[in-house]
Amino acid sequence: MYKYDAYDQQLIEERAAQYRDQTDRFLRGEIPDDEFLQLRLRNGLYVQRLAPMFRICIPYGMLSSTQLRKLAQLSRDYDKGYGHFTTRQNIQFNWPELAKVPDISAELATVQMHPIQTSGSCIRNTTTDQFAGVSADELEDSRPYCELIRQWSTFHPEFNWLPRKFKIAVSGCEHDRAAVQVHDIGINLVRNSQQEVGFQILVGGGLGRTPVIGSVIREFLPKQHLLTYLESILRVYNRLGRRDNKFKARIKILVRAMTPKVFAEKVEEDWAALKDGAVTITDAEFARVQACFTAPAYQELSDECDQLASRISDDSGFKNWTLRNVGEHKQPGYAIVTLALSRGGVAPGDVSDEQMELVADLADRYSFGEIRVSHEQNLVLADVKKSDLHELWQQLRDADLGAPNLGLLTDMICCPGGDFCSLANAKSLPVAEAIQRRFNDLDYLHDLGDIDLNISGCMNACGHHHVGNIGILGVDKKGVGYFQVSLGGSSYEDASLGRILGPSFREDDIADVIATILTVYLDTRREGEPFINAVRRVGLDPFKAAVYAKE
Repeated sequence: MYKYDAYDQQLIEERAAQYRDQTDRFLRGEIPDDEFLQLRLRNGLYVQRLAPMFRICIPYGMLSSTQLRKLAQLSRDYDKGYGHFTTRQNIQFNWPELAKVPDISAELATVQMHPIQTSGSCIRNTTTDQFAGVSADELEDSRPYCELIRQWSTFHPEFNWLPRKFKIAVSGCEHDRAAVQVHDIGINLVRNSQQEVGFQILVGGGLGRTPVIGSVIREFLPKQHLLTYLESILRVYNRLGRRDNKFKARIKILVRAMTPKVFAEKVEEDWAALKDGAVTITDAEFARVQACFTAPAYQELSDECDQLASRISDDSGFKNWTLRNVGEHKQPGYAIVTLALSRGGVAPGDVSDEQMELVADLADRYSFGEIRVSHEQNLVLADVKKSDLHELWQQLRDADLGAPNLGLLTDMICCPGGDFCSLANAKSLPVAEAIQRRFNDLDYLHDLGDIDLNISGCMNACGHHHVGNIGILGVDKKGVGYFQVSLGGSSYEDASLGRILGPSFREDDIADVIATILTVYLDTRREGEPFINAVRRVGLDPFKAAVYAKE
């Protein structure tokens, strides 16, 4: 993974010192609230319903064991002993004291971490496939390109005050695990007719109040032009994007208003002046960044592991876990392990300080000291020897991190909702808990197969409800939280937006509604047909009829 150079380190140390001074002056009354708002947002601090919320950047989801131990220590010293992993592969603390946040930033700097650009109208943390560099279906490792984007976008003077927040995702695989099509800019690594690797560029995707699938504006962009082309996209948006209405200020609104064709023409026109300019990526620069992402010291192993096969045969619990949570690795004899953080009794994405320290220890022991964070709010150990899988699983199981439910109904995405967020219309966490409690039969879940369930507490869609196979949205009805249900969403290469079933439901009814939807699926599915395929085939009518049937 990438290690800071002297410039990186100096930058975050100076920013931490600067923010400490700004906070001190605010607390003395020398900076008014409205001015401090912009300063704290640039340093990852929101003021939420009950307390400040502090968001820490995890670039493209990569963590070292040292960094994860530091996060555990900070959660214990400055928060309530846990952290919440987000859909941007970051982590947030929900209970820090405002006056102590500069202390957290200073400590983060000691392990090459920071909270910069995790909030505010700027380019946010660039995300990617959590299996980047190890996936068997990968065209090329996407992480070096994410790092180039990180370096280019950090404190970019022209884009420090964009019309709204801005999100970029990169995927280097056939199977999109980065939700590329619902980002302000989506980047896919592709080959052209000469078999050269470059980028397909999408713009104008996004969720929130106006969910949109992004549009392709360039089918193939040579590698060296990545940053100049991104710069032109941002320049057009920064110049023409609306600033009079924050709900209409996202680039997706601009692209829809102009049409993707006209927007692309504006970008190409701007790019003509930037192409081959100062931020063109040279071969030497590619080599410098790619050298940070070399393969670890893999052993030469057979991909067939008799010990593993025997353990799977003898232990049904372990078998279920390997089927759901263990993925194919491109290196023979190794596997990718996902720790599902959505399990009964715990808010999705939440991990205690003790669990973080354990995962750090396990990463050192089994996965070269590295941890990945997925946008589905899970953790990944990407380089585990197949012969170590059973031993690892036993330790994860004992720490309540071994749930064999990856990709199943209970492996849900969920925002913190009205329990924490001042923007939320409803409490999303009790709904998540009710569903976890209701559907705790693993045999039933495995029979259902892959189902993406996403929950958001409001239309900002931090829980990605629009692209859930089943999406649940909190809505306000005269001060009371209700929930709207949609079906048919997907965030993968077949991206689609879910369609609303009908009128919203009370919180107490949601688990029953989901049960009815699942019954209809089981009654209508063809052999081996996943939930999303069944919904697309039969449409919403059978589900509507069952859910809204009069007694």
